[in-house]
Amino acid sequence: MDKELARARIEELKKTINFHNHRYYVLDDPVISDAEYDGLMRELSDLERRFPEFLTADSPTQRVGGEPLPSFRKVVHRLP
Repeated sequence: MDKELARARIEELKKTINFHNHRYYVLDDPVISDAEYDGLMRELSDLERRFPEFLTADSPTQRVGGEPLPSFRKVVHRLP
């Protein structure tokens, strides 16, 4: 794969994964299976390894976790 195709595919994967992250973590309404999501993440990670010049701080491969759903209750702990 040439660099321009890699750059375009990486951008497409980032947008697609961000869409699915929002559906899963914010809306609690996923539209693809975990296996399909994992495949997208694997492809993105592989491309970023092969073309590190296209790895950016906002890539889904560089994020950990997400915001809790608003429906979760806050809990007060007695000890830190």
